[in-house]
This record gives sequence, structure tokens and C-alpha cells, in this order.
Amino acid sequence: EVQLQASGGGSVQAGGSLRLSCTGSGFTFDDYSIGWFRQAPGKGREAVCYFSKSDEDPTYCADSVKGRFSISSDNAKMTVYLQMNSLAPDDTAVYYCAADGVVGAFRHGPEVVGYWGRGTQVTVSS
Repeated sequence: EVQLQASGGGSVQAGGSLRLSCTGSGFTFDDYSIGWFRQAPGKGREAVCYFSKSDEDPTYCADSVKGRFSISSDNAKMTVYLQMNSLAPDDTAVYYCAADGVVGAFRHGPEVVGYWGRGTQVTVSS
């Protein structure tokens, strides 16, 4: 059974930093695309950063977070991290770790991504 355990959310002031962690189990970590989505109040779920098994786009970060957020992984620990710097109130959202074994799944949107962890709340105050 694929499981994703996310942690690291919290409340910070604008300009602050947080690091999210997501540890997977029940699947071959190297064979899966894995990364982060977020959902702000009243908005749809959007991709933030992810590692994709697609050669066309192996590492993706949304334009809105480029230069501020970065994704990394420790494959031996089956853990992916999201380092978030220069946080802004617009980054306030529930952040979800996600994974999928189908190549390119993440590019087709959250509706086709197969596995999700529980969300972790990130709140940025001005």
C-alpha cells in the first residue's frame, strides 16, 4: 500500500521560511514521480514542485514559486523535501505530498495523480 506522510507545516510571517518533508512507503521510490501540490481557500489544487519521471520535464516548479521554493530528495530515506523561502501571504494553503507511478502523470493535473498524503497547513501572515 502506497503511503505518504507529510510534515513541517506551520505559521510564519511574510519573508520567513519553512521546510516540508514527505516520507513514502509501499512503493519503489525511484520509479515514481513525487512532489507537492497546494490548495488555497476557495481555489483549486495546483502543482508547486515535483520530480517527474518524464524526461521532458524531470524537475518542475511553478512560476509563482521559482527562485523561492526548491525541491530535493533523499532516496535512501524515501523522503522528498520542499524548502520554502521568502514566503508570502499568497503561499497560504494546504500543501499535499503526491506520488504516481505513471510517467508524466503530474503534467496532466491533480485529477490523475494517484496517491496523496494528508495535507499540511502553511499559513503566512503579513
